[in-house]
Amino acid sequence: MAELTGSILAPEGWVSGRVTFDARIAGLEGEPVAAPRPPFVLPGFVDLHVHGGGGADMMAGAAAIRTAAMLHARHGTTSLLATSVTAPVEETAAFLAAVAEAAAADWPDAACVLGAHLEGPFINPDKLGAQPPHARPADPALLRKWTALAPVRVVTFAPECDPGGALRAAIQAAGARAQIGHSLCSYAEAHHAIACGCGVTHLFNAMTGLAHRANGIAGAALAHAGFAEIIPDLIHVEPGAILAARRAIPNLYGVTDATASAGMPDGSGYRLGGHVVTKRDGSVRLADGTLAGSALTMDQALRNLVAIGLPLAEAARRLSTIPARWIGALDIGTIRPGARADLVVLDDALAVREVVIAGRSLSAVAEKEG
Repeated sequence: MAELTGSILAPEGWVSGRVTFDARIAGLEGEPVAAPRPPFVLPGFVDLHVHGGGGADMMAGAAAIRTAAMLHARHGTTSLLATSVTAPVEETAAFLAAVAEAAAADWPDAACVLGAHLEGPFINPDKLGAQPPHARPADPALLRKWTALAPVRVVTFAPECDPGGALRAAIQAAGARAQIGHSLCSYAEAHHAIACGCGVTHLFNAMTGLAHRANGIAGAALAHAGFAEIIPDLIHVEPGAILAARRAIPNLYGVTDATASAGMPDGSGYRLGGHVVTKRDGSVRLADGTLAGSALTMDQALRNLVAIGLPLAEAARRLSTIPARWIGALDIGTIRPGARADLVVLDDALAVREVVIAGRSLSAVAEKEG
């Protein structure tokens, strides 16, 4: 039985003590503490929107998914969704076959792949953002074929391209979460989709905005959404807008939207599906300057959220507990007996010092393999 000691973020708050575990958490002992001190033991981060990392684009197959999952694990992500870009039908099917392989694998040195996030292709072709130009009309039958290939947990779609709601219904019937994104829909259309159980993909980006006489998805999300993802790299969304969203949306959670460039040096030649992108000064862009995903990792997302004023406990839960709850994965994103032993240990600078995935320490795995 392994153990970690420090200030532990339990569901009820900080506990100064120890957590014991094998593949699952066996026990948590200690005293409640109002002012935690390092080392901080947090639930492992759960990233529901990841395109790549470590130089690998997840559309390139299972080996690429593993490379990206290894990179993000070193930054505290213990579970993730491999995320697609819009692509031809056969390429999306190949991506899902690779996700199925990755989800069934037992990689000791990589984040657990919970399944897929399909970011398109059922999006508005006039609001692609950095998505390749392969948007398709809503096709519930095709969606059902794809969900038979791999565990699809999230699908981003444009409600105005699904006026009867048949695609949304097919997504939800498959057990996945439907999210609004890459869309030009009206406030009324967005409000209806949210009322039908939809979340929101990368809030404020690639969507109709918020204006006091011309409201769109962003306004509907602030008024009505229970869950929404946001990219806290402080490039996609400025701090004040993050704080406004946090105040309005109870279950706002962070994602990286990371590309192959995450964890890599500045330069060009990184892939994002069918696009080539350039990383420079912390951002990732197409040749025309359009933001194309990010180079963010979840440990940096945590530091960014704390830097703009969130308490550490809240920031951690918005990167672990809340996204896990959104997809119904109640045995991760939390430190309690019976939960999977996914843990990240941070020092006083909020730098990662240890990562544990399903009870296995990444540092111990590296030493064994070395």
